[in-house]
Amino acid sequence: MKRDRLPPWHEYKRLLNGRELLIRPIRPEDAEPLRAGFSLLRPDEVRQRFLYAIKELTPDTAARLTRPDPEREFALVAAEPLPPGEALIGAVARVAIAPGTRDAEFAILVSHFIGGMGLGRLLMLRLVRWARRKQLRRLYGDVLEHNTAMLGLAHSLGFRRETADTPGLVRVALDLEATAPHAS
Repeated sequence: MKRDRLPPWHEYKRLLNGRELLIRPIRPEDAEPLRAGFSLLRPDEVRQRFLYAIKELTPDTAARLTRPDPEREFALVAAEPLPPGEALIGAVARVAIAPGTRDAEFAILVSHFIGGMGLGRLLMLRLVRWARRKQLRRLYGDVLEHNTAMLGLAHSLGFRRETADTPGLVRVALDLEATAPHAS
């Protein structure tokens, strides 16, 4: 892929540790690398993303996650700059429009191997941009109350805390019709 003419939603990112990743939309070919990378995640990373413990990503789940409905879902991966299907995936960010609303729910998972390097912020800003292009009203996510990294990121981008329906969770929400989140 030529760097000077990348397709929409594709960008190279050099992390603080020098590793280069390609941020791009998820593809069906990512199902097997997604499953393989799942085994490298720590149990707390899985729980923070899925809100409960799961031991493996089934082939059916991986297939569903890698085929978002383009009308109401968007998903990005941060992967090695190799062809889809070969690249190890280190992070996934998703957003899905709630049926019958102008609201969308987000979820982000960044592996501990590349965590703490600004990738979560970059991915969240891309989800916000997609949601605004869809002219959505609100972006929200449910976060475990002890996931201080995600709560801090959300706060720094202007998300406000709300009460979640489930004990132990905090809902963070961003009014997309208000000012743009901080890009720093």
